[in-house]
Amino acid sequence: MLIGRVADAAGYYAPIAFIVASAVAAITAFSFAELSSRFPLAAGSALYVHRGFNRQQLTRAIGLLVVLTGIVSAATMARGFVGYLGTFIELPPWFIISLLLLTLGALASWGISQSVRSAAVITAIEVVGLLIILAVALPRIDSLSAFAAPIESTRTFSALGLLSGSFLAFYAFIGFEDMVNVAEEVKNARRNMPLAILFSLLGATVLYVVVTIAAPVAVDPVTLGQTDAPLALVYERATGNSPWLISFISLFAVINGALIQKIMGSRVLYGLGRENLLAARLAQVNPRTNTPVRATLIVSGLVIMAALWLPIEVLARMTTGLLLIVFCFVNLALMRIKQNSPEQEEVFQVPLFVPITGAIVCGLFLVVEAYSLLNL
Repeated sequence: MLIGRVADAAGYYAPIAFIVASAVAAITAFSFAELSSRFPLAAGSALYVHRGFNRQQLTRAIGLLVVLTGIVSAATMARGFVGYLGTFIELPPWFIISLLLLTLGALASWGISQSVRSAAVITAIEVVGLLIILAVALPRIDSLSAFAAPIESTRTFSALGLLSGSFLAFYAFIGFEDMVNVAEEVKNARRNMPLAILFSLLGATVLYVVVTIAAPVAVDPVTLGQTDAPLALVYERATGNSPWLISFISLFAVINGALIQKIMGSRVLYGLGRENLLAARLAQVNPRTNTPVRATLIVSGLVIMAALWLPIEVLARMTTGLLLIVFCFVNLALMRIKQNSPEQEEVFQVPLFVPITGAIVCGLFLVVEAYSLLNL
């Protein structure tokens, strides 16, 4: 899904687009690593901004932006699910989207332990799918010249195209900002949350870069960008076999992403309600499932509406744009916290230049994307 859109924008330079996006994400990931160690509580970004600025209106706005990001991101995943399910059966998109998101809402309401275990299993399946793509596509690259030749022949390098592709690729590296929203349910969060954030980003970077090196050798970037199931097409072209296995695995991948985003959105609403920044009813927890069912239902309904109304690329770009705004404020909040709070030995810490750089880079990335959209 995302790989095809990035390849369409950046061409054979898609691996560089993913590297640029990963570098931008990594700076802020280090800021989140320290903040999650300092404040291992629900509400994540909103809580960090509140601790940094202590302004309720700003905290509420950031919290709602984070929830909106989760809603739009889950809707993106739901649209991707339709593309891969089409490999097996043709059903009305509205029916698929509604059924999928209602089912995931029920799972998120069932319990956090069940949801996390399901997400962990699905993540493992997703990694297996990417490894299968590498196994069938990498042998087609006899040398680096096999990958470089198409670049030389097309001569279609565009700085704006690369930056636009990087903006889309940034979507692949979101998730660390979701992890911190369940910090209260993590053992030894002060140590484990920073490690989880950094290792997940590193793993995602390696997988996406290698896949985007191998995929265009099997299928040209333009064709990749025109399909709703790019990995399935890569597998089919590379092996000559039916892509049912990759399509099946990809279904699990998008389910995983949508589930995580719905859990994140509901937990942020819960945290805001608990801090009296939104209606206190949002902080009510079901005594049987121990989950914020009311908040989960609200998020589920909004995700369904977004998925039914907006195309997938618009959703992905909206997610990235909203997150970059949030990341700017989170980095600024960490700057203030580090300047005003004493150092804590047991907390994971980064130098002050990290949040300063993060705020600047995220802001510039937003400006460049706005410029590229006006000129593409």
